[in-house]
Amino acid sequence: MDKTINRSDAEWRAKLTPEQYRVLREGGTEPPWSGDLLNVKDQGEFCCAACGEPLFASDTKYDSGSGWPSFTAPADEAMVSKQVDTAHGMVRTEVRCARCEGHLGHVFDDGPGPSGERYCINSASLAFKKAGGD
Repeated sequence: MDKTINRSDAEWRAKLTPEQYRVLREGGTEPPWSGDLLNVKDQGEFCCAACGEPLFASDTKYDSGSGWPSFTAPADEAMVSKQVDTAHGMVRTEVRCARCEGHLGHVFDDGPGPSGERYCINSASLAFKKAGGD
């Protein structure tokens, strides 16, 4: 992984759309079923929309029925950080980009596969790079 990215609030606001800023920098959540990447089924990688770090491979994406893109695992555990989130009267595990600390979503223990994890990620926090594309 590349070095950690630290930018000022003004730099993040200039780089990101208002919705990306709200999700990535303020910990917001997009409404379910509204994200541009929810139904993407192409081969490629899902990268952090803020810093470009590859976070999830397309072969780990699945339809969880939750309304947000869901993945069984990050491309590399070192690419994400996890922390306890007690907002909204719940105890959840927040997922952040390890490189820029952008809020991605949450991980839950109700997913398929051997780990049983479901990474529930906001489309606004991701950029999709199609395999074989530039």
